[in-house]
Amino acid sequence: MEKIIYGIQQIGVGVCDAGEAFRMYGKIFGMDVKVFDDSNTATSMAPYMGGAPHRKRAILAANMQGGSCCEIWQFADRKPQPPAARIAIGDLGIYAAKIKTQNIDKAHATLKSQGCRIIGDIVRTGGETFFFMEDAYGNQWQITEASDRFGRRRSAPTGGVCGCIIGVSNIDRSLRLYRDVLGYDRTLSDATGVFPELAPLEGGRRTLRRLLLTHTEKRQGSMAALLGHSRIELVQSLSDLPARIFEGRFWGDLGFIHLCFDIHGMDALKNECAAAGFPFTVESDSHFKMGEAAGHWSYLEDPDGTLIEFVETKKIPLMKKWNWYLNLENRNPHKPLPRWLINALALNRVKM
Repeated sequence: MEKIIYGIQQIGVGVCDAGEAFRMYGKIFGMDVKVFDDSNTATSMAPYMGGAPHRKRAILAANMQGGSCCEIWQFADRKPQPPAARIAIGDLGIYAAKIKTQNIDKAHATLKSQGCRIIGDIVRTGGETFFFMEDAYGNQWQITEASDRFGRRRSAPTGGVCGCIIGVSNIDRSLRLYRDVLGYDRTLSDATGVFPELAPLEGGRRTLRRLLLTHTEKRQGSMAALLGHSRIELVQSLSDLPARIFEGRFWGDLGFIHLCFDIHGMDALKNECAAAGFPFTVESDSHFKMGEAAGHWSYLEDPDGTLIEFVETKKIPLMKKWNWYLNLENRNPHKPLPRWLINALALNRVKM
């Protein structure tokens, strides 16, 4: 069985109250489609939660304009812990999620009018046009201009997630995973220095190497049309020793906890990752239930311990009350789902 990466499925964000966070991200980012809402005990991830299972609630939220989802994750049996110090760009781990927009000026004005904390001005560089904002939980988001869109919705100026910024200790070493395995083989920009546009950010006066990557080939099959194009920016601090964002904390604590890819061919991917020096550290059974959805998932660590998840989706709920589910097991993995069928996910939209 071959490996296929359909795109970034979601980025995980640890919060104190999943319901409150879902409403917030629905309002500011248009992520108001609840793909699943799952409350159970997380057992397989015990190695990353102090060695013990923990009860949790997880909500997968989507924006039907296109882009990846947010998995909003909350401990139900302990108080999630914040980082020991304010996270700085270049620290090791996921620093910020990228959110796509087709109109950067409108997104800037709308988010500012909603009371979001805008950090700095709109920046137009050779690689991206973007601005940063901070949500109510202290998480950094880079709103970035992108031309691709799945659906139309006038009320939301942004789509979903289209990548992230990851702090690494050695960019060249990290490329063995992000370029060679995950397919981010096209360099949009590669620059070293102190960047004036980053000065308003914590750590923004560090000397950094910034490598912005995307994928040459358009993602194909299954949900690829919804997930869309994505970018990953690797950032390496050259001026000091960066902190580990999740040092001394559990997976599921506050902040961006993982980056997840929607894939086909878990066994082939497992072999490829192991051969590249990135063995799976956690793996579910082949039909793991995720609320109303089901799939086969796994995790590995990048060279600095950042968690990368893979999900081979088996079943997606289109309308639970009608018992309408989409079974993906016996489909041609190269064939995209019909747009009308993907649009049926909007039946799970929650009015904000």
